[in-house]
Amino acid sequence: MLIVIGGLPATGKTTLARLLAKHMGAVHLRIDTIEQAIVRSGLARRLLGHAGYAVGYALAEDHLRGGLTVIAESVNPLAITRDAWRDVGTKADVPTAEVEVICSDPIEHRHRATSRSIDIPDLHPPDWQQIIDREYEPWDRDRIVIDTAAQAPEESLNVLLRALDGLPGSAVQAGH
Repeated sequence: MLIVIGGLPATGKTTLARLLAKHMGAVHLRIDTIEQAIVRSGLARRLLGHAGYAVGYALAEDHLRGGLTVIAESVNPLAITRDAWRDVGTKADVPTAEVEVICSDPIEHRHRATSRSIDIPDLHPPDWQQIIDREYEPWDRDRIVIDTAAQAPEESLNVLLRALDGLPGSAVQAGH
């Protein structure tokens, strides 16, 4: 199964993706990690637009074809990137679940954006103004929406697991 997790920075995507990957024994592909590795390689002084996503799509397809569940985590702000992730699942012939992580409380969201620790060397996350000014197209199709504003990460995980369990072709038990 391919589980695509998107949402604005500082909504809790990485925390949720890590918890889900651990629970399921799945591969967690984080586009921030891929993009920063490209920058550190010296191939780019700054991010090269689509490059990180293109690498992510290829890695996801390889892992899916190998029988692994993949959790692909990124901002995923545009319909074109959302469509590309869905195409990866189709090519690998696996079910795809799309998840949008939101933080509906702007005060909490801002607090997270200004107080979070960064675990990727040399990554400079967007500040609050950059987050709220960021291009982020509205979703135009069904997806699972997880609002992390008023719940602990483990509660968000449980909400997500229940939603995933109701999808056709889903196998959310540990190790599946």
